Amino acid sequence: MTTPALPAREGVLVIGSGELGSSVLDALSRHSDRDADLRTVTLMVRRATTDQARRRAEDLAAKGIALIEADIVDATIPELAAIMGRYHTVVSCIGMTAGRGTQLKLAKAAVAGEVPRYFPWQFGMDYDVIGRGSPQDLFDEQLDVRDLLRGQDTTQWVIVSTGLFTSFLFEPSFGVVDLETNTVNALGSWDNEATLTTPEDIGVLTAEIIHARPRIANQVVFVAGDTISYRQLADVVEQVRGKPVTRTEWSLPYLLDELKRHPTDEMKKYHAVFAPAKGVAWPKEESYNALRGIKTTTVADWARDHL
Repeated sequence: MTTPALPAREGVLVIGSGELGSSVLDALSRHSDRDADLRTVTLMVRRATTDQARRRAEDLAAKGIALIEADIVDATIPELAAIMGRYHTVVSCIGMTAGRGTQLKLAKAAVAGEVPRYFPWQFGMDYDVIGRGSPQDLFDEQLDVRDLLRGQDTTQWVIVSTGLFTSFLFEPSFGVVDLETNTVNALGSWDNEATLTTPEDIGVLTAEIIHARPRIANQVVFVAGDTISYRQLADVVEQVRGKPVTRTEWSLPYLLDELKRHPTDEMKKYHAVFAPAKGVAWPKEESYNALRGIKTTTVADWARDHL
């Protein structure tokens, strides 16, 4: 079956220029196989009010990236729809830290603007498998976005599931790898696994998915920089640091009890979501990148470069 041609619009709009957005922009600007429909790349940003922001805008312009100003917090859905509807493909790189309701607002704007293809910010877990009512209540909005997009036929959608950012696994605030005490804490079980991908790899793979032929639409695409068990993680930390690590298993009952005692602690919510090992890992050998022979950064690679 022939994929219908996209309507005459501008190229790709990226919303958000944080760690993930910057990686997606870099990969799109470097992509060697950009077709005519998707050749231009535009970044939606807030109005530049500082010299640093203006210099950054100049740097982006030097890479061939255009800018359009809008504030996703203050703008209405019709206002966002009018902007987003000008583009073939819109990629949201605004994460959940933007505030509750932001993901659903952007998805509604994409549909209202009849965006031909929309990549929502779902660069994380397999929320379908995790389901509603999980310990991390922010995830329910991700399912609201999926329900909205699946329940309409105006806008094609692509969800890129990536697992955690690789670096997040080593964040002191996350508490899985404690470098100060040389301890690795397993969430639920030593055999539980997590899928992890660096922002740089997510950028490259997202650009590949955007430009793939036949065009990818209306599906969840799983990528994986690495899928690793906590046992393997402890082994990596031990090998890279050259000394034995203390290994502690945090059981699911323990983590649920911790969450009960600290119900607003975001990290304890993540711990309780990861402990059952549902929807947080998938086989790397079955990922989009592995099936296409695209090399990605493993946890061991990252550890050797950063620890």
